[in-house]
Formats: sequence, structure tokens, C-alpha cells
Amino acid sequence: MIWVDTGPLVALFDPRDGQHRHCRQVLASLREPLYTTIPVLTEAFHMLSPGSQGSARLMDFIGDGGLCTWYLDDDTTERAFSLMNEYADQAMDLADASLIVAVETTRCRTLFTLDRKDFLVYRARVGHRRVALDLVTA
Repeated sequence: MIWVDTGPLVALFDPRDGQHRHCRQVLASLREPLYTTIPVLTEAFHMLSPGSQGSARLMDFIGDGGLCTWYLDDDTTERAFSLMNEYADQAMDLADASLIVAVETTRCRTLFTLDRKDFLVYRARVGHRRVALDLVTA
């Protein structure tokens, strides 16, 4: 399982994005199932613009089983809000917080992101430890 952040989703489905080609190469090399969260999808669809070709391509990718979605419940939403407060100096948004919560819940630490700067700082709580994420970056 590999978690996917907003940046790669936008780059993969918008050919004008400067990271498009590289993200497609990374995607082609990945062999594990891809997952993301609803807040990440919300952010990606906003950035791709509703009704755009990129947005339609992302919908098709999800519909074809290329990307699975993970949902926040009441407890994980509260944890995401707690993380946003904890990392307020980094201006952590809900999409990033949702990925950290997903990592904590599933204990799968691999993340495909373009946002190396922030995700090198964030830590996931696994048991009594705080652990770094394994980043796949473009």
C-alpha cells in the first residue's frame, strides 16, 4: 500500500504540470496498491479545476481501480484536527493531516508526495513511538 498526496495526483493528470512526466515515470514503477484520503481528493479536484480534462482523467483513474479512497470517521477527524494544531507552525492542512492519520491507522508509512519539505518534518504516532514516513518523491 502506498499513500498518495495531492501534488502527484495533480501532476499525473495535468500534462502542463512541470512534474507530469516524472510523476508518470514514478507511477509506472510502483507495484503496490495506491490509496488516498477524501481531503486529498478534494484538494486535487480543486486544483485540477472541475470539468477539466485532468479532473476527468483522475475520475477515470479512480473508477478503473487505480486509486482507492480512505475515509475519515469521527475519531480520525479529531486526530487530524489535533495534528493540524500540533503542526500549526508548518501550516499543516487537512489533506496532509488526513494522510498522517491514515498512516497511523494502517501502519503503512510509504507516501508518494512532491511536498518533501513538510513530510520530512511530520511524524506518525505508531504505538508509543513517533516515526518518519518513507517518501516516494518525484
